[in-house]
Amino acid sequence: MSKKIKKAIVSLSDKSEIKLILNTLKKYKVSVISSGGTSKIIKKLGFKCTEVSEYTNTDEILDGRVKTLHPKIYAGILSKRENKNHKKQLIKYNYNEIDLVIVNFYPFEKTLKSIKNHNKIIENIDIGGPTLVRAAAKNYNNTTVLTSPHQYKEFILDLKKNKGSTSLEFRKKLSQEAFNLTAYYDSVISEYLNNENKNYFSQKKTVHGNLGEVLRYGENPHQKSAIYYRNNSSKLSKLSGKKLSYNNYNDIFAALNISRTLPKDTGTVIVKHANPCGVSVNKSKIDSYKEALACDPISAYGGIVSCNFKVKKKIALELNKIFLEVVIGLGFDKEAQKVLKKKKNLRLIDASKLKGDDLFNITSNFNSLLLQSVDEKIFTKDNFKVVSKIKPSKKILNDLMFAFNVCRNVKSNAIVLTRNSSTIGIGSGQPSRLDSCRIAIEKMKKFQKINENDLILGASDAFFPFVDGIETLAQNGVSAVIQPSGSIRDKEIIKFADKLGIILVFSNTRHFKH
Repeated sequence: MSKKIKKAIVSLSDKSEIKLILNTLKKYKVSVISSGGTSKIIKKLGFKCTEVSEYTNTDEILDGRVKTLHPKIYAGILSKRENKNHKKQLIKYNYNEIDLVIVNFYPFEKTLKSIKNHNKIIENIDIGGPTLVRAAAKNYNNTTVLTSPHQYKEFILDLKKNKGSTSLEFRKKLSQEAFNLTAYYDSVISEYLNNENKNYFSQKKTVHGNLGEVLRYGENPHQKSAIYYRNNSSKLSKLSGKKLSYNNYNDIFAALNISRTLPKDTGTVIVKHANPCGVSVNKSKIDSYKEALACDPISAYGGIVSCNFKVKKKIALELNKIFLEVVIGLGFDKEAQKVLKKKKNLRLIDASKLKGDDLFNITSNFNSLLLQSVDEKIFTKDNFKVVSKIKPSKKILNDLMFAFNVCRNVKSNAIVLTRNSSTIGIGSGQPSRLDSCRIAIEKMKKFQKINENDLILGASDAFFPFVDGIETLAQNGVSAVIQPSGSIRDKEIIKFADKLGIILVFSNTRHFKH
């Protein structure tokens, strides 16, 4: 069922493409109502429009807070054209039907980035715009609503196809998009106010996001998937390679979670199936990559490499020697891109604009949302306590902190073995902590050349409930262990470490990753 467009109300914050829409309205002899800055632009461009205050015979009041909130406007938008009673009421009050609403909102999200003053932020909450849009979207059987310049071309095509009218199918689609927008807009405001009041677990919770892309598939080819960004200005940029899947993104995020905790402009992380299989911090970027790869070169095959620095030609040549799904960098120079793009399917991801400003991680299952604050604690020496008789040197303590930092990003139960701030054995995701110890040791023995003088450090993401875990590590060359405290057998563990003559450091916090 097509509906003729005769009268429109136009109120825009984003005035790009306004001339295109005004030319179209003029072509189909649509009369325009407008207010404020939009009406000034319309007249300046040489088009006719009626001021809202003139149309309603009511002045704008409260410093412009009340402009379009008038029954003449909303009766025109919401009236059912086929309803005789509605028609009688419009005639009684001398109200006219409004067939088209073209509105976008005060840019509240942009305001949050540029303004810190709370009162000014509140003034940038749009009331009239969302109200107009919701009214038009509700009455999509009769009224067309446009909320973005991206919709203008499709609107013009629909008008042309229907000779100055819009189709019901198109109006219905626009209605859905309009309610998506108002819900999104309100959720951004709601989140801001909740965060201001530190009410992180409010009675009602709305999660918002902007569609990044529909992905190739989910965890498996029969599952559908898409990625949404909560902040469009803070996202990953794919420079080349085939389309990403759900699993690719899952691995990318796992890699970045570690990379972002490493020293600035230093360190390489290799991830496979959301678990690190190699991490190294080295002032030499190429040595950092080689050491991370050496931890488990078999698992690294087909994995994801995250470089916590800008990727240049020298390391690009090394990266190209094995099959990788994704390479992440804080930018890529032209020579590096030229080298890496030789592999057409290899995805290059620029993470230089990614910001970690989310307060909470969200997991969803069975129509439920699990929220928890992000484990982004930056470790300092104050977070740890040396409990053994043998005390670590400054270097050993720093290396233990590195091991523990990697360990918190490994699926629990997790054991990480390191040497000189590089992983040399990782045991992950086992129901038994002792099994994780054995896997980490097996990996170390398989891929590393261990000398008698090598200082091997071990990290556990939770306390050892019995002495067997530490005993297993010590028997295989580990001379220092870092773990959380909290076991009823802590004293027994300390006594056993002293008996073995190894360094034992306790963390004040536990860091499971399930």
